[in-house]
Amino acid sequence: MQAALPKPVANADSHTYWNAARERRLVIRKCNACGQLHFMPRYLCPSCWSDNLDWIDASGTGRVHSFSVIRRASDPAFASRVPYVLALIELDEGPRMMANILGEDALGVAVGDPVTVTFEDRGDGALIPQFERVATRGA
Repeated sequence: MQAALPKPVANADSHTYWNAARERRLVIRKCNACGQLHFMPRYLCPSCWSDNLDWIDASGTGRVHSFSVIRRASDPAFASRVPYVLALIELDEGPRMMANILGEDALGVAVGDPVTVTFEDRGDGALIPQFERVATRGA
């Protein structure tokens, strides 16, 4: 029997983020005081400490900044998925976020590869933003 993958646990800071994911939207925070965009969801701007923040829709595109191929699952729920790719994605808007690279060509990932968001179903309507490589011309 395969263990179920974990579902997100929302808190006061991330509730809007996870609700947007359920709608297949990737959102990030924008500070109205200093203009900085940031990820991960939090109550205060990490640049100027203002609490004057808005949620904005991100394009859902970016590039692989760094990655690691996971070959041994740290949790039994992920055992059937190894090997899989955990990547640091630099969104086109600037912030970076951790996510998995999904798709049949995920293990061929390289730093700089363009990616686009996809949403992995975890059951009960819970969706996790993950990424897929974007095919490039001539590849």
